Amino acid sequence: MSHKSPKDFFAPLAVGAPAPLREIPARPSRAIHFFDPSNPKMVDKVPQMVGTVDVLLGNLEDAIKADNKVAAREGLVRIAQETPGLGGPEAKTQLWTRINSLDSPWVLDDLTTLVAAIGDRLDVVMVPKVQGAEDIHYVDRLLAQLEAKAGLTRPILVHAILETARGMANVEEICGASPRMQGLSLGPADLAADRKMKTTRVGGGHPGYLVREDPKDGNVDGPRATYQQDLWHYTIAKMVDACATHGIYPYYGPFGDITDVVAAEDQFRNAFLLGCVGTWSLHPKQIEIANRVFSPSVEDIKHARRVVAAMGDGTGAVMLDGKMEDDASLKQCLVLVELADRLAAIDPQLKARYDEIEVD
Repeated sequence: MSHKSPKDFFAPLAVGAPAPLREIPARPSRAIHFFDPSNPKMVDKVPQMVGTVDVLLGNLEDAIKADNKVAAREGLVRIAQETPGLGGPEAKTQLWTRINSLDSPWVLDDLTTLVAAIGDRLDVVMVPKVQGAEDIHYVDRLLAQLEAKAGLTRPILVHAILETARGMANVEEICGASPRMQGLSLGPADLAADRKMKTTRVGGGHPGYLVREDPKDGNVDGPRATYQQDLWHYTIAKMVDACATHGIYPYYGPFGDITDVVAAEDQFRNAFLLGCVGTWSLHPKQIEIANRVFSPSVEDIKHARRVVAAMGDGTGAVMLDGKMEDDASLKQCLVLVELADRLAAIDPQLKARYDEIEVD
């Protein structure tokens, strides 16, 4: 297998295409809210949602019926053209789309239409069912050709969904396949089916996946506590490592049980603690949960700022509240403080809460 020289990695893949980015911007994207651009009720709500959600994603793939595919694509073009403050490098709310799968009859028209019509507003193209680097290479070259033709000055970024066992096995090479790579999302429903997992839930845990307390006094029939385990721990952790290695961003994907807001919050928080920067939102009530969970708590920021203040130049070690804080602690705290600063810049309510913190 031949490899490009590292010197060529950041050269445009088409004459006249914008130069690839050398660093992916750390734009807040706590909730990626999906909407159907062919559904008039959903479309009517889009203007009011600008500024309340970090990412609005026009969905063209699953959940859009075959006879609505063209209407969804055309609807997305209209929304991007007519909605102020949506999409582009300065917008508070990014505009993403999920194109149809690369083996579908609609994907080529998705890309050619959207880049030509709204390429300057479209921030990220989400590619479903990515199997390996070859899928990213295909989209990468095509986007470069279309950007050159449209005269765009900013490259459109690419986000891959991990929905297959092969995609998970190839997660490292997918992350490093192109300088366009913005991040990865977990697709738990398709991935569960492809792996032959025995769950019909869209994300979340399963009561059958558990550990059980040892028997007391050898009585196997006596009362024994059980603890439900996280089906997705390995997958998310592997995805987070691959993304961190390549300087891109990991996301939890969909949580299908809209009514169980408690379990959704638990799943989102697990992903946040493991390193994910955001999640998908399938219903407006999940936006509020995601915005809260994927923003560091006031308590965490207060502690992090105390450590940063106490550590000075970052060398040595200090004792705070009976706990040792050292260089590694400082790095952990800076992750939270820097995230809080980015989120406060676009979220006035969050800024007010962080500004009220007094460091002892």
